[in-house]
Amino acid sequence: MEPMVTIFKYKGNDVETYVSNSPHTTLHRLELMSTEKDTSIKIYMTKHPKPGQLYPELPNDPRINIIGIGHTTVTVAWQPSPSALQYNSDIQYCLLINVKHNYKSLCAAEATLSTRVRMNDNKALSLFITTDLLKQSELILHSKVNNRMTSHAIHKESSWDVRHICIGTNTIYTIHSLLPNTQYYIDVFAINLLTNASAAYTGTFSKTLEEPIPSAKPLKDGEVALVNISGKGYQLYSFQSQGPNRRVQFTIQACAGDVWVQITRNGRRLVSEMVEDLRYFTLKGKPADTYIVHLQSMGTSRASTKVHVTSHFYRPLFPILPESLKIKSFNKLRTCDSITIAWLGTQERAKYCVYRKRLEKGHATKEIMNKDICSEPEARKKSEKVRCKTFHNLNLQRAVTTETIRGLESGTPYLFDVYLVGPTGIPIKYKSKVVSTRKEC
Repeated sequence: MEPMVTIFKYKGNDVETYVSNSPHTTLHRLELMSTEKDTSIKIYMTKHPKPGQLYPELPNDPRINIIGIGHTTVTVAWQPSPSALQYNSDIQYCLLINVKHNYKSLCAAEATLSTRVRMNDNKALSLFITTDLLKQSELILHSKVNNRMTSHAIHKESSWDVRHICIGTNTIYTIHSLLPNTQYYIDVFAINLLTNASAAYTGTFSKTLEEPIPSAKPLKDGEVALVNISGKGYQLYSFQSQGPNRRVQFTIQACAGDVWVQITRNGRRLVSEMVEDLRYFTLKGKPADTYIVHLQSMGTSRASTKVHVTSHFYRPLFPILPESLKIKSFNKLRTCDSITIAWLGTQERAKYCVYRKRLEKGHATKEIMNKDICSEPEARKKSEKVRCKTFHNLNLQRAVTTETIRGLESGTPYLFDVYLVGPTGIPIKYKSKVVSTRKEC
């Protein structure tokens, strides 16, 4: 056997092609070595090369042109591949959008986004190929793992950082749902669907426009704003942090109906979720940052919510609330003229006011649905007030208090409410509870 002769060398991280012209059956030894770290390699071999049908050809100008930029969109266009014009049904274009860098090849993108392929300890891989083994049709060999040939397909990422989109034969595309004021790197690959071979256009990058600050009502530090939203409308509020504090706390309390809350800072979204009762959002930024609070009703009827923002954490709006704001009743303690309820209290000394309301039979559900949980105790009728009492317990497991309401009518449903009033005087309403007295005792 004749000694091996080196006929070709290449070092790099791009695409390279070598053609060997030999009239005789020849044994080729292909040696691949990683020079930096674990890597993934895609190899294409054929005995009958057909120009234009293996790797798609790139146009004379392979650049990607930015033809439109918006706050959340970028529109790109490129010259068609000559291969796509000739073999239209076999060629398609795929885009890769990310926030880190461009890729020189689809193979490089696959290696980054797919599971890393680990080579041997010496980071070398050898393949022996004889021209007799190559069939008339083309053959693609992918990276070798544990002595098996495997193919790694690029996958979609669910995060905002990476996105992979295949669009067919179109040569213009608008990328949607991007973040404002963010730089994105954009790559376009022409892919031969028959061979899975691809060619990369010259990558580009673009920065989305900064989102303009909409007209919004200002929020004052430490004050509570009552916001009413009609139908499926929305309200915008702005807050600029003052002083050296880097943390800001928003308190959102849905009073009537469900509210979608979105908070952005300097154009970047920080919070986006539904609020059904009471939520705190503590955000860390820089002094003088501007926050925009977007409140939107999720129903068809009126919605209302309370909004409080502060950068003074030594003056909390509410005491530390218990895990549950539900009122519990005891069936064994329920009589024809009395009902006993219980609720969790706080570690801090607070006042609790109990109210009850007689309901008409069959109206309990409607009464709860129309209840505004942000209503002040002062808005209730004096006849509905049972009494107020102070209570606290440093041991949260024992921070439970009860109240027995007497003088009720037998077989009648009643609506019970409990208001917690902390040091600031702002009440927090527990979830309403409907309980009926016994018909017979």
